[in-house]
Amino acid sequence: MSASEPTAHGTVIQRVTAALCSPASYEQVSHRDRHDVPMPSAAALGEIVGLLQSVLFPGYFGPADLQPATMPFYVGSALDRAARLLAEQIERGLCFACAEGEEGDRCLRCAGQARETADLFLLRLPEVRRLLATDVAAAYEGDPAATSPGEAIFCYPSIRALTHHRLAHELHRLGVPLIPRIVSELAHSATGIDIHPGAAIGERFFMDHGTGIVIGATCRIGREVRVYQGVTLGARSFPLDDQGRPIKGVPRHPIVEDGVILYAGSTILGRVTIGKGAVIGGNVWLTRDVPPGGRVLQGRPEDAALDSGAGI
Repeated sequence: MSASEPTAHGTVIQRVTAALCSPASYEQVSHRDRHDVPMPSAAALGEIVGLLQSVLFPGYFGPADLQPATMPFYVGSALDRAARLLAEQIERGLCFACAEGEEGDRCLRCAGQARETADLFLLRLPEVRRLLATDVAAAYEGDPAATSPGEAIFCYPSIRALTHHRLAHELHRLGVPLIPRIVSELAHSATGIDIHPGAAIGERFFMDHGTGIVIGATCRIGREVRVYQGVTLGARSFPLDDQGRPIKGVPRHPIVEDGVILYAGSTILGRVTIGKGAVIGGNVWLTRDVPPGGRVLQGRPEDAALDSGAGI
């Protein structure tokens, strides 16, 4: 074989390259932005969350020697960098979802909207911290193994997941496409807790252990709710359009009212309401409403009568 002839390996590479570069092969799975703007960066969004985490929980994350006298300098600097990075990522998300503009044009509307949205997001951070402080208190008070609130902040996957979620939820409320989901998935990958950024969660939310918890996009969760590992708050079925495709945006996940406890492995599906103060036992499969104060015990079929006794 001469030096100019392709080897067997080279022939394989050529054949596979030609196949993968065929438009018929990649047209359904490739991305080419009409505005010449790259996809959002998970690494950049991870840096943004890290900066915001250091601002929301000073001393636990970021500079270990942060003092009250120097805090304004660090917080201002961290917020400025986070805002600049976030505006760029929001612009990428907007351009990803935008159908306007000619091929190759950069959308000035998206750039201006991204900067404005980043500032609006920053204005919501004090409320995010307030909510997270209630979550930390619930974790410390609700877990006998917790030795301090600081342990919950620094060690608990539930607080990490909730930090991502409460940030992602504010971006979701501001109408930012794609970015909130990436932020949520960063936490999902790290903790095993899957919370869609659309889910609305009230104060003092505690996920004990947390692994395997799934909370759907249209869930509405009240105050003082406690959820254990392996709980699913999901959809039972999807209304379909004329072409048989699921209709987007329809409320399809549970409403969980104040003071509810959901024990490990319970699965609650559909737009049902779990009433205030109800307790759902471990491994229960539930597709119906539960009245306030109701008890659904482990091992009972879904249509069994509610137990009015105290506790599980």
